[in-house]
Amino acid sequence: MPRVVLVTGGARGIGHAIAAEFARDHAVAITWATTVPKGLPDKTLAIRADLLAQSAAEAIVSQVLNRFGALDVIVNNAGQIGMSPAQDFDAAALQDMLGVNLLAPQALLAAALPHLKPGAAIVNISSVNAVLPPYGASIYGASKAALNLWTRAMAKELGPQGIRVNAVAPGAIDTPESPRSDDLKGLFVKDTALGRIGQPQDVARAVRFLASEEAGFITGEILTVSGGYRL
Repeated sequence: MPRVVLVTGGARGIGHAIAAEFARDHAVAITWATTVPKGLPDKTLAIRADLLAQSAAEAIVSQVLNRFGALDVIVNNAGQIGMSPAQDFDAAALQDMLGVNLLAPQALLAAALPHLKPGAAIVNISSVNAVLPPYGASIYGASKAALNLWTRAMAKELGPQGIRVNAVAPGAIDTPESPRSDDLKGLFVKDTALGRIGQPQDVARAVRFLASEEAGFITGEILTVSGGYRL
C-alpha cells in the first residue's frame, strides 16, 4: 500500500538512497539545506529548509500535507558531525549539532503528531558512534546516544497510539560526498566481519524494513547496520 514518506536531508548520501528506495512505490518528500537535490523522481517534493529555524517543522509538515494529503513515515536522517576535542569549546557549533541531531526530530514529531494515524512509523538515523565513542568527536557521539534514548522514549509514549519509533545505526558507509582514503577504508574493512565497507543502499533497505508493515511488531529498537564492525 503506497504511503507518504518524509526524509530529512534527502539530497545526498544515505538520505538520497533512502528517498530513492521509497520513491520506487511510495510518495516521497525530502528536505535539503545546501545541496540541490538531483537524481530523484520528478514527483518527489523537495523542501528547502533550515531545520534549526523556529517554524521549520510546521512549514515542512504543512507542505507535505498540502501536496500529498497525509504523512505516514518520517525518516530523521539529517545530521551534523563535527570535532569536539577536550581542549576546545565552540558553543554555537555544538548547539547546532545537538539541534540538528536531536532537537529537530522532536520538532518534526511535535508538528506531525496531530496528523499521524495508527500504523505510522518514525525511523531515526543514529550511528555506531552512539556506543563506540569517536575519538575527538565526543559530542557527536553523545548526540547520537541521546537520539537512541529519545527513540526508545518515543516508542513508549507513542505505542498506545499505534505509532512505531525505531532507529538504524550505520557503521562505516561509503558515500561520494564524504570520500575516505584507501588506507582508512582498509582499516574499516579489517575491523568489519563481512569484509567490506557499507553502501548507502544497505542503510536504505534497513530503513524501508523498519517503516514497513513487516516490522509491525517492532518498536523502540536500534538496528545496527555495520557489517559486523568491531565485533
